[in-house]
Amino acid sequence: MKKIDLRSDTVTLPSPAMRQAMATAELGDDVYGEDPTINKLESLAAEKLGKAASLFVSSGTQSNLLAIMTHCARGEEYIVGQHAHTYKYEAGGAAVLGSIQPQPLDFEPDGTLDLAKVKAAIKPDDYHFAITRLLCLENTQGGKVLPLDYLAEAGAFAREHNLSIHLDGARVFNAAAKLDVDVQAIARHFDTVSVCLSKGLAAPVGSVLCGPADFIKKARRWRKMVGGGMRQAGILAAAGIVALTEMVERLSDDHLNARRLAKGLVQIPGFQVDINTVQTNMVFFSLAKPLVGKFGPFMAEKGIIIGDGPYPIRAVAHYGIEAEDIDYALEAAAECSSRFLN
Repeated sequence: MKKIDLRSDTVTLPSPAMRQAMATAELGDDVYGEDPTINKLESLAAEKLGKAASLFVSSGTQSNLLAIMTHCARGEEYIVGQHAHTYKYEAGGAAVLGSIQPQPLDFEPDGTLDLAKVKAAIKPDDYHFAITRLLCLENTQGGKVLPLDYLAEAGAFAREHNLSIHLDGARVFNAAAKLDVDVQAIARHFDTVSVCLSKGLAAPVGSVLCGPADFIKKARRWRKMVGGGMRQAGILAAAGIVALTEMVERLSDDHLNARRLAKGLVQIPGFQVDINTVQTNMVFFSLAKPLVGKFGPFMAEKGIIIGDGPYPIRAVAHYGIEAEDIDYALEAAAECSSRFLN
């Protein structure tokens, strides 16, 4: 039985081309700047995002941490979404390691931050307050894509208020695929962008932080300080090169599969889905009470790994999940509904 894991696009396995690239990668000591494969990946990532430089790091969490700690000094502040990854899901690293205060605000339903509320949250120039230094956005946010006109407005807002602006672009290539634009159309509005290679792009490890050359030089020092200096890590970067050159175009297939799943779940009693929120590779749905606590175990028996209620469940389409896998999951969900709702 094929295992169908719908929990996240972090569960992807490397493609055959990635495995071959990893096996034959030319290596060196990256802490000395001598790993040619990492150097190639960093140049490629910077070029694709339209930035001067980039830095290969072990994870999206590390990439965002380095960005915040480079943008902000101790006692300064970043404004961020209440449920943003950089605030809620990264173990408080900026506060613990950087002594940087987060100022969380509620996201709007479309995943944006209301810039009027951001403006109200900027602290006055008064020594009672932390100095507001940075605005962090996330794209995609819960699978939703931030509109290009909003990004332009946010970038102009940041400049007007003397803020730096960072994008947690873990899935920014998904956003670009949805908007049918080059990723630079998104990245151009931000000083720095973090991109995960290990989600929809299917590399086994790693993210890249992209931005100005002097910024990346400072971030590299922070990377060393937090233990992120890797040696012959070109064996990992080789997969990242394949991710950026061969795995971007196929992201639209994941979006179609997510839509296929959402449309199928809508037809099954006991499943509640807002189809309008399914913009990229994520589907969020809720269960009728009789299915809560039964759905996850039932699906596991069928070889499908997915969450359970009572909270909304996230299902994520990704490399390795095909249309027939979605159909099989829908058949299992319908069987679960029939068994426990009657």
